[in-house]
Amino acid sequence: MEWTFSADLPIYSQLVAQIKLAIVSGVYLPGERLAPVRELAMEAGVNPNTMQRALQELEREGMVYTQRTSGRFVTEDTKVIESAKKLLAEREIKSFLAQMTRLGYPKEEIVSLLEASIEEEKNNGDMGM
Repeated sequence: MEWTFSADLPIYSQLVAQIKLAIVSGVYLPGERLAPVRELAMEAGVNPNTMQRALQELEREGMVYTQRTSGRFVTEDTKVIESAKKLLAEREIKSFLAQMTRLGYPKEEIVSLLEASIEEEKNNGDMGM
């Protein structure tokens, strides 16, 4: 997994967001065992305490769980994963709509632009096959 960080948010909250995204997008599968904290921290280039804090937050949210002697695992509850996925999508849509509105586009034109973009992507995808 590739880790990227920005200076505008605490590292642990960025870790939470990136691990959550990996879970909802299927990089980490339901029931999959996560690497140990130190290994994840080394991979991400962060302090193990920071990674531990992020994993504790994900555990609090129900995205991961701990088995005492076996480590941390991605939740097997697909409803929790789907709910998190939907929430992330809704946030992205709201952010996109807000940016487009700031650019001066009315909602109807935003829809038209999206439809045109989807159609263009379909056509470009078909050309490569």
